[in-house]
Amino acid sequence: MSAANFADRLLEACAAKGGPVCVGLDPRWEDLPERIRKGHGEDAEGRAASFLEFHRAVLDVVAPIVPVVKPNVAFFEALGAAGFRCYLETVASAREKGLLVIGDVKRGDLGSTAEAYAQAHYDGAGCDALTLSPYLGLDSLEPFLLRCREKGCGAFVLVKTSNPGSADLQDLEVGNLRVFEEVAILLRGWAAGPGLVGTRGWSSLGAVVGATHPKEVAALRGMLPGVPFLVPGYGAQGGTARDCVVAFDSRGEGAIVNSSRGILFGWRKGPLAERHGEARWERAVEEAALEMREALRASLPKGS
Repeated sequence: MSAANFADRLLEACAAKGGPVCVGLDPRWEDLPERIRKGHGEDAEGRAASFLEFHRAVLDVVAPIVPVVKPNVAFFEALGAAGFRCYLETVASAREKGLLVIGDVKRGDLGSTAEAYAQAHYDGAGCDALTLSPYLGLDSLEPFLLRCREKGCGAFVLVKTSNPGSADLQDLEVGNLRVFEEVAILLRGWAAGPGLVGTRGWSSLGAVVGATHPKEVAALRGMLPGVPFLVPGYGAQGGTARDCVVAFDSRGEGAIVNSSRGILFGWRKGPLAERHGEARWERAVEEAALEMREALRASLPKGS
């Protein structure tokens, strides 16, 4: 792991690839190309092998286009030990291709348990950044922040998530504010802590904010200057490039936008299926990534 500040590395990677696109690696066995599924068994070992073959092909295609990938550990853990080995190999393959890796693990626990999670996903798997839950408080984040300060890692704290049910808790009113706003105020202080802010003024501690809530995202950008945003919800969940613009600062910096199904499996239906279909699914993945990158670039301030 590089000791350079994660936010600095993220900004540099986005500039080098020409856009702030993150590809979510959420493998679904039933959605994989038939040729890959038939090349391996249907037990856990076979499905894990299918995932790995698929991901390596995806990484070959997207590495020249995007700066970041985000494997969602739940899809791997569902296959047990074979799946976790696949997760480790997927992270390693992405890093070999020069991609930053955000482990979508949504962890948050106390003391030695939080330390064990940090060891597993930063030290063991080699992720550059992780998604974290803040609802156990600052002490539950400390093992992760230690690695941000000392090893150049990053973290994105759940603030306003893209799912409709986020309102059940995150929108509850606490005094004059909602819960997600209170979390943002806490995060603002945490992100400005010693050793977390890089040379370009951005912290290695960021926020997860969903593109499906553009008004809230705009308000949070005003509340959280210098805090990078990880923005899920683009594409399949309904978020558009225009919805995502409010996550960036006036220079078009400070956010990375994630798409999973829209890039990985866009070839299964719609225009990409008509143009390419399963026979040329790699070309469809490439086209989806390029289209997303260009849509974001066209929507962001000129010169970004």
